[in-house]
Amino acid sequence: MTVVHARSMLVHVDVILITLDQFRGDCLSAAGHPLARTPNLDRLAAEGVRFARHYSQAAPCSPGRASLYTGTYQMNHRVVGNGAPLDRRLDNVAWAARRAGYVPTLFGYTDQAVDPREATGPEDPRLLTWEGILPGFEVGLKFATHDPGVWVRWLRDLGYEVPDDYEGAVGGEPGRPAEHSLSAWHTDGLIDWIDAQAGPRFAHLSQLRPHPPYAAAGHYAELYAPEDMPAPIAMGETRHRLHDSLRRSVLRAPDDPAEMAKIQAQYFGMVHEVDAQLGRLWKALEHRGLWDDTLIIVTADHGEQLGDHGLIQKGGFFEASYHIPCIIRDPRRPKAHGTVVERFTENVDILPTLCEAMGLPVPAQCDGLPLTPFLAGEDPPWWREAAHWEFDWRGAAIPLGPHQWPWDRRLERQNLAVRRDETTAYVQFGDGSALCFDLEADPTWRTPVTDPAVILAKAQGMLAWRHQHLDRTLTGLLVQDGGVGRWPDGVQAG
Repeated sequence: MTVVHARSMLVHVDVILITLDQFRGDCLSAAGHPLARTPNLDRLAAEGVRFARHYSQAAPCSPGRASLYTGTYQMNHRVVGNGAPLDRRLDNVAWAARRAGYVPTLFGYTDQAVDPREATGPEDPRLLTWEGILPGFEVGLKFATHDPGVWVRWLRDLGYEVPDDYEGAVGGEPGRPAEHSLSAWHTDGLIDWIDAQAGPRFAHLSQLRPHPPYAAAGHYAELYAPEDMPAPIAMGETRHRLHDSLRRSVLRAPDDPAEMAKIQAQYFGMVHEVDAQLGRLWKALEHRGLWDDTLIIVTADHGEQLGDHGLIQKGGFFEASYHIPCIIRDPRRPKAHGTVVERFTENVDILPTLCEAMGLPVPAQCDGLPLTPFLAGEDPPWWREAAHWEFDWRGAAIPLGPHQWPWDRRLERQNLAVRRDETTAYVQFGDGSALCFDLEADPTWRTPVTDPAVILAKAQGMLAWRHQHLDRTLTGLLVQDGGVGRWPDGVQAG
C-alpha cells in the first residue's frame, strides 16, 4: 500500500469561486425577474453557462456552505446548524485546490466551526464562535459578524463614525457611498491580491450581501421604490406546525405590506450593488488580460423568503430558501457559452466540478456530480430527476438540555428533508409527519396532494435517494487478493 501525495503540477487556469449570501435564484434579470437588475451576472451568463434550477442543500449559512465546500448532503456532513462543527475527516474545496497546486485564498468568510477534537480545550478561542475558516484556506481578508473590526477600522480611517456591532455597522450602509461598502471592500482586497500573485490563483470571494440587515449601500438604497414591489406569495389556509413555529421567530415577515415592501426594495438594492461589484471584478480581470484565463463560479449559500408564505430570511422547507443562482464560465470550454441548463443541479455539484476543472479525481465522499458535461455542451450519461435539500432546527433546543443519551431522542426528530421533482414537492419530517405539494397545479406550494398512491411514490423516491447517498468511504473495496475495487481517497494498491 502506498500513500498518494499531493500533486505539484500547476493547472493552467485561475479559479475564482464566488458566493453571494442569501441570494434568491429568481433575482436575475437574465432569468426574467421584472425588477432586479443584474447586468454583470447577466453578462457572465451570456459568456458562460447558467443553471436555471440550481439549489442549496441546507440552510442557514453553516449547513449550506458545508454542502457547497464538501460536496455532501447534510445527512452526511452533519453540520446541522450555525455552530455545529464540521467533521475534520471531510475533504473540502480548499484541500482539493492545494492538491492541484494552488494556494487557495479567502476574501470574506466560510462560517465553518472547528471540529472540537482539533481544539485544545474549552479555552481554545476557536470554540468561541462558529464563524471559523474552512481548513485549507489562506486568508486574504476576513469578515465575521461577531467581529467586523477590520472593516470597521477601515471605515473609521476614512472618517466615518461607525459602531462596533455588525448590525449597526452594516445597517449604516445607506448613509455611506457605495464605494465604501462591505462588498466594495472585499472586491478591492481581491483585486489587490490578484495584482500581487504570479499565479496560479485560486480565490474564494465570499460576499455578505444581499444578506440582512436590509439596508443597501449608498445610492442603491434609493434605486428601487417600495410602491413598485410585487406582493409576496400569501400563506396557505392550512399550515404545518413548523411553519407556524417559524412565524413566531425572527423569520416572521412584517404584517404591514408597506414595511414588507421596504424590505423588498432594500433587498433588490443590495442585489444590484453586489452585482455592480462583480462588474468591477470582471473589468479588472479584462484589464489585466486574465478574463480568458480564469474559471469563474458564482452561486449562493442559500436563498431568501422575502415575504413569501409570511416569512423572511431562510429556513423551513419552502423553495425560496433553497433555489439559488449558479453561473459558471470556463474559458476553455466556449462551445456551451450562452446556454441555460434546465436540469436540477445542486451545490453539492460544485466540488466535483472544480475537481475535474483542476485535473483531480472526484472524492468518493461527494454526493454531487460534475457539471463538466453541461459546460462542454454535452449531455451527461446520467442525471438526477429531482432536487433535494434539508433543514435541521435542533440548534434551538440544544442549549435547553440536558438531553439524556441514549433515551432522549427529541433532537433527532427536529429535521426535515425535501425532494422536489418536476411536478411535486415531498417533505418528510423527522417526527414522521409529511407534506406533499402539487407544483403542476400550483407552483406556489399551497396546494396539497391528496392521492395516497402519488404520495407513496414520492416517499419511496426520497427513501431511495437516502439509500443511494449513504457514506461510501470504504464501501467500494473488498479486502481480498490484496484489495479489490475502489480504494479510499489518498491510498492505492501497490
